[in-house]
Formats: sequence, C-alpha cells, structure tokens
Amino acid sequence: MSRVWLSSPHMGEKEKEFVAQAFDSNWVAPLGPNVDAFENQLVDYVGIKGAVSLCSGTAAIHLALLSLGIQDTDIVLCQSFTFAATAFPINYVHAEPVFIDSESYTWNMDPKLLEKAIMDLMTTGKKPAAIIVVHLYGMPADMDEIMRIANHYNIPVIEDAAEALGSSNKNKQCGSFGSVGILSFNGNKIITTSGGGALLSDDENIISKVRHLSAQAKEPAPYYLHKDIGYNYRMSNICAGIGRGQMEVLPYRISKRREIHERYREELELIDGISFLSEPENFFSNRWLTTVLFDKSVHGEGKNELLRLHLEKLNIESRALWKPLHQQPVFKNCKSYLNGVSDRLYAEGLCLPSGSNMTVETQNIVIKEIKNFLN
Repeated sequence: MSRVWLSSPHMGEKEKEFVAQAFDSNWVAPLGPNVDAFENQLVDYVGIKGAVSLCSGTAAIHLALLSLGIQDTDIVLCQSFTFAATAFPINYVHAEPVFIDSESYTWNMDPKLLEKAIMDLMTTGKKPAAIIVVHLYGMPADMDEIMRIANHYNIPVIEDAAEALGSSNKNKQCGSFGSVGILSFNGNKIITTSGGGALLSDDENIISKVRHLSAQAKEPAPYYLHKDIGYNYRMSNICAGIGRGQMEVLPYRISKRREIHERYREELELIDGISFLSEPENFFSNRWLTTVLFDKSVHGEGKNELLRLHLEKLNIESRALWKPLHQQPVFKNCKSYLNGVSDRLYAEGLCLPSGSNMTVETQNIVIKEIKNFLN
C-alpha cells in the first residue's frame, strides 16, 4: 500500500491560478497583490481588524512577543502541552518561560493553574508579562475563563491558533480572543502555503509594528534607514497565492476532517479502554488531527507506541501526542505548574491519519489494522 500520511498537503484548483498570476506579473518576491488579498481573506474569516502574513507561525510568535514589549527578565506563562515552537520565541527575546499544565476537557491550558501561577509569581514581585495559550489539535482552549483571568490581572494573551484555523468558541473564531493571534500554514496544517504563518490582531499599533519589524524594519526614507532591529519574516507573493486558493476550500477541509474524526469514533470508541477528545458545549473544533487515548489500566503501558510501530510497518504514519515542554531537556531548568494531565496524555495518546485528502477506503484500512492489532 502507498504511504498513508498523518496530514499531507491537500491542493485545490485555484492555487495554480493565483500562483500563475504572480509568475505572469513577475511579482515573485515578498509582498504583492496575493499577499494583500490573502491577508484580507484572513481578516474577513477570523473577524479581526488586521493580519500580517509571515514566513512561519514561529516568526509570528516571535513578533507577537516583540510587539508586546517582552524583553530580558520578563516572565511568559506558556502552555506545556504543545510543540516546542510555541515556547522557543520566548527564549529569542531572552524572557523566561514558565509552563502551565492542561485541563482534561480540552487538553489546553488549565485556568486554575494559570491563576495560581500568576498569584504565586506576583507575591515574588514578578508579574507575568504575557500568556501564550494554545488551541491544541484544533480544539479551542477555555478562552472565556483564560481571558477573564488575564483581564483581571491585566496580562496580554497570545493565542497560538497554529492548529485551529476554523475552530471557534461560542461562534468566536480562534485567534480573535487575545491581544494577538497566531496561525500556521505549514504543509501539515488544515490549509497550507507550503510554509508560512500569520499574525492577527485588533490592535492597529501591533499590526503596524509587526509589518515594520517583519520587513527588516526599513524606515520610509530614500535610502536604507533603520532605527530598530528588523527581521526577514514576510511571506512571498507566490506562497500567498497558494494561501488564497486554500482559503476558498477551507470550509470543505474542515468538514472532511470532522467526518474523518466521527468515522474513527464510531468504529473505535466502543472498544474498552479507548477514548477520544469530545467537544464541550459551544466549542467547535476543526479536528485538525484525530487523537485517541489508550487507558493504560486496560491496555497496559505503551500501547500507543506499540500501535504506532505496528502501523509504521504497514506504511501508515501515526504520531505520539506532543511531549510536554516541561519534560523537554532544553527546558529542564524552567519552572512549571503541573497536575499530571499532559504527562498522562503523552503516555497514552496517539495521533491518527487525518488528512482531508484521505479516502474512506484508506481510512477503513487504517481502522481495520487498529482493530486487528488490539485483538
């Protein structure tokens, strides 16, 4: 059987047309009509005032921290259960990450631990300068409670919605709750620009500053004048053309991934010791990746890894859930507020093939092999 990927790029028809326009006009460098149009699509879809398309979601987090004035000796509270790219930019600006564990109903930042961390740090005279929350695997975090806490203590929130374009809570789109929202268009995301990201905000000053910093901080002068340290972070007109076409099929991609999730659930959830992440009331997940847990009290230790290896032998890609950042060697000296949730999720969880271009027939083969393995 040909390789079954976890989440491979899924192209439509319009992407070629917009990329061809870039070639025909010879506008292949950063910035250009496709960039402007793509940013406008993001603004309209997410329901925010401004968007800046960038070369990656990591660059967007870096610029978000800079735009909020985060600097040396500042503390940034960061979700522990996520990819390392969420936290690496904290180190880029020489701030200190403090990791917050997850709650069990969305797998995202635990509001109770968040508030405990804030209160503890404030007693030492170190009020956190920012909070980075993640909408993991497309499931929105508990933003009502997180924003209530953040607003009470007057701490800006950066939403890492890299995996959550199209997800919402009470019909409000992920990426539109905090001071800054972050998107990723990496090749495995729900839509792709081959590589890229975006920064979203309702704050015009933040958008203006990010545009400036992302284009090498060039001042409006007839010669090269720089008053700030700049970065080469802008998206190319070609990549933005791919993004324009992808935005037109985003609703279909979300629908397809949700169908894939429901099919896995219907076929596997009745097996003893297997569970899936449910949507709380008023939460809507794009189901970027379908994840499954194998209760170790039923299946024993390491069933998720044994299944991953079994599927790999059959040329089917699956992947462990994110190893929490508080477990990562690079962050071994960082302070963490833990409750054991993300440790358990990592120990018991597996991401299943979820790409929107996966056929029903292929998914049925994956399901059959999972059942065969468990039996």
